[in-house]
Amino acid sequence: MPSLILPFRALRPVEGRADDVVAPPYDVMNADEARAMAEGRPWSFLHISRPEIDLPQGTDPYAPEVYSKARENLDHMIAESILKRDDTACYYAYRLVMGEHVQTGLVAVASVDAYDINRVRKHELTRPQKEDDRVRQIEALNAQTGPVFLSYRADTVVDTILLETSKTTPDVDVTAADGVQHSLWVISDTVAIEKLTGAFDAMDAVYVADGHHRSAAASRVAHSRREQGAAGTEASHDYFLSVLFPHDQVQILDYNRVIRDLNGLDESAFLDAVAQNFVVNESADSVKPHSPAEFGMYLAGNWYHLALPPEKIPQDPVARLEVSLLGDNLIDPILGITDQRRDNRIDFVGGIRGMEGLEARVDSGEMAVAFSLYATTMEALMAVADADEIMPPKTTWFEPKLADGLISHVLD
Repeated sequence: MPSLILPFRALRPVEGRADDVVAPPYDVMNADEARAMAEGRPWSFLHISRPEIDLPQGTDPYAPEVYSKARENLDHMIAESILKRDDTACYYAYRLVMGEHVQTGLVAVASVDAYDINRVRKHELTRPQKEDDRVRQIEALNAQTGPVFLSYRADTVVDTILLETSKTTPDVDVTAADGVQHSLWVISDTVAIEKLTGAFDAMDAVYVADGHHRSAAASRVAHSRREQGAAGTEASHDYFLSVLFPHDQVQILDYNRVIRDLNGLDESAFLDAVAQNFVVNESADSVKPHSPAEFGMYLAGNWYHLALPPEKIPQDPVARLEVSLLGDNLIDPILGITDQRRDNRIDFVGGIRGMEGLEARVDSGEMAVAFSLYATTMEALMAVADADEIMPPKTTWFEPKLADGLISHVLD
């Protein structure tokens, strides 16, 4: 069995150019927003991750010329010595700082074989169109440019090496437009590399936190290349670009719900129905839950604290998730929304917008009721993945996001 992770020769901005290159992940903005962000920034990685911004407005983002433009832009940035590949295979320590939150992980390439046998464990379904898009992007660039966010159960050997490394001066230190600090350290010491590789080889599994489409696409590219006769198991395409963080440093924010109407009920009848399953108490302040099985509800200008009795909490790892408890005890039976993935009566609000974001949607009249949820924990995510189950849609919101352009994996 090949190693779970390996060092690699990263393609990254040359010294002094990271500020010009680093960009938000490709999928957190639309084309117009990407175009505005890249205005006056010819070396922004958005020219590679969202190359439709360099084509006429309205261009289909999945058109062949979009992928060709991405390759042209990548080749140009290499030719102009904006991006350069490291001479030797290294690991990289990567620290993210957002406000008071700090997380330090390891940039490596992870094994496709381990992914295929579920040693790299998933918790989400992928959508074919997004997966196809990532396959075409990898093939056009002959590189993986968006890292997969993986997590591992905190490990003393790994975490000690990362801690000691991050006490030195970083090789790259960039503060992005959103205020998040991205720092990178090159780990070239052969003893440290061997220790890190061995520590991950001893792990039962690592977990996809964010990046299910990118990892699925990398697996498809690897299998396609093997079928075409390319060498397997230790070739560059048999590994995918990853950043691995210890589970106890990963920050998952709440992923809240807003509903367009009360399913034909008036306010009083709706509250009575909710009280059949929950202990309901009105609150003078906004309610941001601090414990599992507790929810906030904002209705007609008032906040309520909802608590689900312990006997209503099942043991199944998916059924006991906050999104499932709210869905199974309120959103489905009372509000009549059985498919949160497709029903346009429901929308989702990331916790980064705060309780004010929920109040605004209801106060405007756009939505009738909002629910704040206790954030999903990494332990809950790992339990679902270990059971080979799938989380409901819009369960996790990870912050801070990994940067694009800071580091890429070229397929030889």
